[in-house]
Amino acid sequence: MATEIDIALARDLLPQRPADGHKGAFGHVFIVAGSRGFTGAAKMACEAAARSGVGLVTVGVPKPLADVVAASLIEPMSLPLPATEAGSFALAALEPALEFARTKQAVVLGPGISQHPDTAAFALEFVRRCPAPTLVDADGLNALSTDPGALEAAAGPRVLTPHPGEMARLIGGASAEVQRDREGVALGFAERYGCVVVLKGYRTVIAGPGGAVRVNPTGNSGLASGGTGDVLSGLVGGLMAQGVAGFDAATLGVYVHGLAGDLAAQAKTERGMVASDVIEALGAAWRAVEQGDAP
Repeated sequence: MATEIDIALARDLLPQRPADGHKGAFGHVFIVAGSRGFTGAAKMACEAAARSGVGLVTVGVPKPLADVVAASLIEPMSLPLPATEAGSFALAALEPALEFARTKQAVVLGPGISQHPDTAAFALEFVRRCPAPTLVDADGLNALSTDPGALEAAAGPRVLTPHPGEMARLIGGASAEVQRDREGVALGFAERYGCVVVLKGYRTVIAGPGGAVRVNPTGNSGLASGGTGDVLSGLVGGLMAQGVAGFDAATLGVYVHGLAGDLAAQAKTERGMVASDVIEALGAAWRAVEQGDAP
């Protein structure tokens, strides 16, 4: 039976922040994101990660876009990687990306990377071989849908964050099938492939490979806009880099993401809010969780 997340659970999952901590003590997340026309996805994932409490954020981007992405960010660092002529990750980016990831505490793969064939091959092999805990989102999931069995041979823990359409592609079904049994579909995939599944949407479902299911009550229709999924990916990835296990990082990240969306809606309305408003509201959402007092 699913457990509904509440603010008490979210507070219990907060990673500790010792008074003598330094940036190296709070983890380093590597975000592999962006392609020509989708640099905003990399920016939003990085900015959300930076507000997760993580110590360091580095974004890996296709080399032709590195200056554009770096100019849009202040706190995160950037790593240019080999690119296709279309401005997406080339298969040649695989080895340098894996080498960089080996010393990082968590990785986010997929926001805005495109479905270019070389990029899809890069993403699928990265899912198999990356030793760090890795969150797979967006076009990373589309690449994975061609061979979900890659998860069975994965070198480290994996967290997947599909919307219903992406979940349908992963199971070879239809969105309507997913929506008819959101908890069952998410849990079935998590148990079969040994991963955490975050099935996004109204009352987002978090399913773990051990059979646990949590359902999130926060959030609103204002989150149904471009970029909010990138914000969630960066947020959860940042928590994973701080040592929070995937199922709990997803639980806490989804709850706080939805709470920030609720706060943004209070200020901007559900119609008027955008993904960057959610990022700006994260500080207030964290304060509410720390105090155990949801607004």
